[in-house]
Amino acid sequence: MELNNLPKINKKKIRLGRGIGSGKGKTSSRGHKGQKSRSGVAIKSFEGGQMPLYRRLPKRGFKSLKTNSTAILNLSKIQKILDKKQNALTTVLDLKILKDKKLINQKYSKLKILGSGEIKTNIQITANFASKQALQKVEKAGGKLNLIK
Repeated sequence: MELNNLPKINKKKIRLGRGIGSGKGKTSSRGHKGQKSRSGVAIKSFEGGQMPLYRRLPKRGFKSLKTNSTAILNLSKIQKILDKKQNALTTVLDLKILKDKKLINQKYSKLKILGSGEIKTNIQITANFASKQALQKVEKAGGKLNLIK
């Protein structure tokens, strides 16, 4: 006899709570009283007194109460914005213009310019912060980067 030749056994499902004659009547194998005898009660994450998994694992990270309200733009992104004709930007760029044109989210209250990428257009940028590379690259292209405090 092999596993694939075993006879099929249809075991009848035991119906609980169908009178004492069934053998599983009255308390339906739940015992007397207590939380586990009631219907619809599951003790979530309870592992029989063993320390639950969520308490065994270390805590990771935190949520900062001070949300980041600084928009970060690279020079490459600024160049892409200028190249698109639909934005119709002049040679002046600041946080208010970017918000009005819906190029950055309204939640940002400060603007930071980073020097990643190249800028070819002569442009005047007003920002709260800027990296040294960004300052050099904008001035090299003939533009000006004004920092506001």
